[in-house]
Amino acid sequence: MRYSKIFAKTNKSAPHDADSPNARLLAQAGFINQSMSGVYSYLPLGLRVLNKIKQIVREEMDALGANEILMPALHSKNLYDTTERWDSIDVLFKLKGSGKKEYALGSTHEEVVTPLVKEYVKSYKDLPVAVYQIQDKFRDEPRAKSGLLRGREFSMKDLYSFHLTEEDFNKFYEKSKESYLNVFSRCGLDAVVVEASGGVFSKFSHEFQVKTEYGEDTIFNCKCGFAQNKEIAEVKEDDDCPKCGTGKIQTSKSIEVGNIFPLKNRFTKAFGFKVQGQDGKQTDILMGCYGIGPSRVMGSVVEVHHDDKGIVWPKAIAPFNVHLISIKNKDEAIQEKIMGICQSLHDELNQLGVDVLWDDRENISAGQKFADADLIGNPLRIVVSEKTLADNSVEWKERHESESKLVSTENAVNKIKMFIDAPDNLTSH
Repeated sequence: MRYSKIFAKTNKSAPHDADSPNARLLAQAGFINQSMSGVYSYLPLGLRVLNKIKQIVREEMDALGANEILMPALHSKNLYDTTERWDSIDVLFKLKGSGKKEYALGSTHEEVVTPLVKEYVKSYKDLPVAVYQIQDKFRDEPRAKSGLLRGREFSMKDLYSFHLTEEDFNKFYEKSKESYLNVFSRCGLDAVVVEASGGVFSKFSHEFQVKTEYGEDTIFNCKCGFAQNKEIAEVKEDDDCPKCGTGKIQTSKSIEVGNIFPLKNRFTKAFGFKVQGQDGKQTDILMGCYGIGPSRVMGSVVEVHHDDKGIVWPKAIAPFNVHLISIKNKDEAIQEKIMGICQSLHDELNQLGVDVLWDDRENISAGQKFADADLIGNPLRIVVSEKTLADNSVEWKERHESESKLVSTENAVNKIKMFIDAPDNLTSH
């Protein structure tokens, strides 16, 4: 794709309330545009990243055995009356329609998914069931902040599982932890499973936290894998680890990127969702909830992977694999060669499934193009100029490295394909 044709370009200004790296950098790099506090439009580059994260989530949820569905965002008040949560969910957006009927915009979907699944599960033989969706959620946050990390409208993958026995639920719950860790690892995040409050549902739930100095949460953790959220922590810094007994507890700032909850029969009981078990007795169905925010993951990646020049995207979710730059030359013959090589690289790489963003702008200086490439943060920058032509080469610079090198034009396509296909060595920044 030619950068000259992309709808939104880089912008030196950031929203006045950009209080975090992701809020500032995603706006400046042309990924998102703030409509109002906590609400964003995803511009072409941003939508590419968001869709790649969603695809990774889909692949892992499908591998877990869940079925994708799509439920309504507009909910009847009657559903919340059934669970007695109309007045207890403090972030619920409420509205009135014709005939004075009352509705809510979905902040979560237990009230919708439980009667939906009940309608199709007629016997214990139909269980277990796991369904998920990827949809925008709405929460009336009193103070939206930190860019994509805490918004009023945001993308959410919510999965709900239904089980006949505690044993079956526990097996699925543990498998979901591995699936979640796979999602975050593929997105370039090193997530930690953290014990958190289970609220009214159970003693514990589990959060997936990513350590970063820019985090808004605090976790107490040990190198053995023990970790608790500050809200429920039974330990303090420098305590002996209660799990391994040899390590010392450390505190870390972190960002929550996902969570999973045992819901037991809180919602199935409210909706009278029972089935006859193998023993002939009516049994309440057990339920779990599993959430990942693709938009929050996107913001978290930027919080973790950036430097003083801009974003440093992991390969799997970068908007483009390669940022190709042509440096304009006043000599028409040289300029024609530069553009010809760029066109050839662009087309050959696209045929191999490598996404290329070609900065073909004519009236932009080389320095500005380099600065924009660093700000946007694609994994690999390739430059074609009069200087590289003289060596029958292109300039090669990986985003997370400080030095560039020359690679022969003849070998460039193969080397680029090998680089893109190789495992990402981007772990933290």
